[in-house]
Amino acid sequence: MKPSIRCAAMARPGRALLAAALLALPGMGSPAWAEAPVALAPHRAVYDLTLAAVTGGDTISASGTMTYAVSDACSAWSTQQQLKLQTVSRSGAVTEMVSDYATLEAKDGHNLVFQTVQTANGHPASRVMGEATMTPTGGEIRYTQPRAHTVSLPAGVLFPMAHTRAIISAGEQGQASLAPSLFDGTGDDGAQDTYIMILGWNRPPSASPFPALARLPSGRVHVAFYTASSHDMRPDYEIGMRYFANGVSDDLDMDFGDFRMHGTLHSFTPAPEGHRC
Repeated sequence: MKPSIRCAAMARPGRALLAAALLALPGMGSPAWAEAPVALAPHRAVYDLTLAAVTGGDTISASGTMTYAVSDACSAWSTQQQLKLQTVSRSGAVTEMVSDYATLEAKDGHNLVFQTVQTANGHPASRVMGEATMTPTGGEIRYTQPRAHTVSLPAGVLFPMAHTRAIISAGEQGQASLAPSLFDGTGDDGAQDTYIMILGWNRPPSASPFPALARLPSGRVHVAFYTASSHDMRPDYEIGMRYFANGVSDDLDMDFGDFRMHGTLHSFTPAPEGHRC
């Protein structure tokens, strides 16, 4: 699984944050790329983040880490992600941003419980919490934070794990692109449009220091995120990564607006087999 696509970009001003995602739901009009079964792997991954480029703005230095864990809760996927990012401005000011993101996503794609909490230099910066539901004709998000309100979801919106699953399924079927809508619980304004380019899907072995990943097919993926209600052709943010067939990602390229960071998979630990569901 990839880290939540928007969570990684959340450290930039406004609603920027990196992504993660659904096995096709019977009767929901899912496209062909969502119908092939994809076996996602429960695991824990830690990424080292280093500055790749400065593209303008006030930031001159950045470093950080990201930890992502996914557990199989039988009828649902439980995920936790923590992004720690330190930036230095031209004036020498240091900012420590921490973003904690957690979800519980039903495997049938009908329900998502989510929480995103961000702090800056130890002080609360933002909090997004709530629950989303989907049906064959659409759904809704019931936010409890930052304020209680409800947002409608159009039919076909995917939650994060389903979004990852659709990308891998499309890659395995040889598709070059797809454009599903995504709601991941990182913002309080509903779903986003995504455009995904799959830059080849390669047979194993894959170049990886982790044997469990090296024996899997993999492919390079680029994801752009757009505000659903906007007609602006420019994406709100973008991320690139290599995906393995089990949903694990590495070789991250994260766009934070005025700077970009590279994410290297520092450690990968498959989850031990627990009780049978």
